[in-house]
Amino acid sequence: YEERAELQGNADYVIDEKAKTSVLTEKGVSKAEKFFGVDNLTDSENFLLNHHINNALKAHGTMFRDQDYVVTNDNEVVIVDANTGRLMPGRRYSNGLHQAIEAKEGVEVAEESKTLATITFQNYFRMYKKLSGMTGTAMTEEDEFREIYKLDVISIPTNKPMIRKDLADSVYKTENGKYHAIIEQVKEIHATGQPILIGTISVEKSETLSALFNRAGIKHNVLNAKHHQREAEIVAQAGRLGAVTISTNMAGRGTDIMLGGNIEFMAKQEMRKQGYSEDLIEQANSHNITDDQEILDARKLFSELENKFENSIADEKQQVIASGGLYILGTERHESRRIDNQLRGRAGRQGDPGTSKFYLAFEDDLLRLFGGEKMDRVFESFGLGEDIEVDHPMLSKMIESAQRNMEGRNFSIRKNVLQYDDVMNQQRNLIYEQRRQVLDGKNVHQYFIKYIENMIQDAVSQYSMNSTNLDDWDMPGLITRLHYLLGDLKSINELKELSGHLSEEEISQKLMEDAENSLNAKAENLGSDEILFEAERYILLKTVDNYWMDHIDAMDRLRDSVGIRGYAQHDPVVEYKRDGFDMFEAMTHGIQEDCVRLMMRAKIDVESSAKYKNRPEKRNLQEGLKGGQKAIDLARMAAGEKSAQKMPSKAAPVTKKIMPGRNDPCWCGSGKKYKNCHLRSDQEKN
Repeated sequence: YEERAELQGNADYVIDEKAKTSVLTEKGVSKAEKFFGVDNLTDSENFLLNHHINNALKAHGTMFRDQDYVVTNDNEVVIVDANTGRLMPGRRYSNGLHQAIEAKEGVEVAEESKTLATITFQNYFRMYKKLSGMTGTAMTEEDEFREIYKLDVISIPTNKPMIRKDLADSVYKTENGKYHAIIEQVKEIHATGQPILIGTISVEKSETLSALFNRAGIKHNVLNAKHHQREAEIVAQAGRLGAVTISTNMAGRGTDIMLGGNIEFMAKQEMRKQGYSEDLIEQANSHNITDDQEILDARKLFSELENKFENSIADEKQQVIASGGLYILGTERHESRRIDNQLRGRAGRQGDPGTSKFYLAFEDDLLRLFGGEKMDRVFESFGLGEDIEVDHPMLSKMIESAQRNMEGRNFSIRKNVLQYDDVMNQQRNLIYEQRRQVLDGKNVHQYFIKYIENMIQDAVSQYSMNSTNLDDWDMPGLITRLHYLLGDLKSINELKELSGHLSEEEISQKLMEDAENSLNAKAENLGSDEILFEAERYILLKTVDNYWMDHIDAMDRLRDSVGIRGYAQHDPVVEYKRDGFDMFEAMTHGIQEDCVRLMMRAKIDVESSAKYKNRPEKRNLQEGLKGGQKAIDLARMAAGEKSAQKMPSKAAPVTKKIMPGRNDPCWCGSGKKYKNCHLRSDQEKN
């Protein structure tokens, strides 16, 4: 306790960088209670306040601008993918954390998003009947592929021998010493004309290094989530003679840096200058069979331009190869060896020469958090200054050990998440199977009959007091309950007059017959069973969706709180399964109750029902739309909505907010990649 008090000192909260958590100290709790005027911050009535405080601590203590997220020119907080370095427009942190970050950055705080559906990547991938993949960096994750997906990882030899030189890491005491060494190394390599790709782990670090390069007079390009619009241009030029490129992980995945320049990109740029549309340029570079003369002419021009530029850069390519090919310079080790290997893999492709080397400092997050005190003691024993490079096999082993520890920790986290999601997955499959039946137009009338029967039996059993003597029953309570569920049925009112001995089954049967007759009467009044069935489908779909959204939130809260039961020697996963099953049962009971209440008590009135009943068998498309809309409107009325909206004749346009990456889905919702859709037109507008 004394050590803990000494550690906290006068701080209001403590940040654990390794666990990425922020918690109030005793002093911080007292200050919060005084500020908000509450006696005890941990009381149940202060749960929401405590939740907001914790989110504020996370936003300030563990979430960093230009590392975990960026603020766009439109004053929006956009998440940055830690592995790819790309923006993720449309994605938001849950449970109010995104709102806390927006408040921290002083931008407009948007409404908290509601989770409509959730699934882990592992369970999503396991939905496929056949699962396979191909990547150049899978061997380091072989155990996870085998344990989670039951997949073997097989290494296939490269097409041409790999002659890239992977040099040993250079380690420095401080970050300043590391950056100084990087600048000197870049100057030396740049003088030879060898192209250099410098990899960083975040937007913030890439911009810091860019500022240092500007000060040192090194001409360069920067590729990060803030400059993704120029990604293709920057990557295409990164292999040219004398090129210097600073990049986040964006250039470490799926990019082919051609030595001497990318002739495909150069040909496309030339076609753009000549006024060709983006769609036609993409068609010119495709190989599908067509007899469209315009496309054939474009392909001919594209081929001629490629040949022209291939000849023009031939000398430059030979110069780059002679200088040693692409030089990969990593400024920091990533938590995962896969990401480092992806960065190395930008050089030495298809038998080309290349070199890779990482520059590290003991102030880097990975070494500081996971290297341990042993690494500090090793460096102190050398007694060297911050600008002195240390190159020792023991250091390389320690660094790899730190990465292995981090990979094992992250795998344990993913595995733990999967154990919890396996519970949700069983429930998810049941719910989505029912939704799919509704969406496919299946008749759910029998479901409603079963729901009504269940509700009646539950109500009768609850108020019968386990007696066949009606005088012992809580008859007023039963009548009130049945009126709430079934509306004004004749058989419910007759219960007041009953006396003597009757079984639960007899009364339930009489109520059930009356309820079915009521449904049949509704269908007859509507002039068609089809309208009633459509109303049932809509009510079931809407009710399931509402309950499922609330259930997702409830299961998330259960998962957050169930871990503490481990202190009582209870397995949290087993507790989660048991409580989750009870909550699922309660949810299904609620769905049945609301479906019965909405369907039985709905007052559905259709004008001109006779016309609908006597409609011709064959109708044109417009009539079909009107008929379908009528059914939907009636269903919405049945579900208790005040008025039905008319079917819009045209979908509202999608508002573009954030420019996506070239390979991201286009903002218009077409499903095409952005580069194949609106990229060209957006560039012209901007």
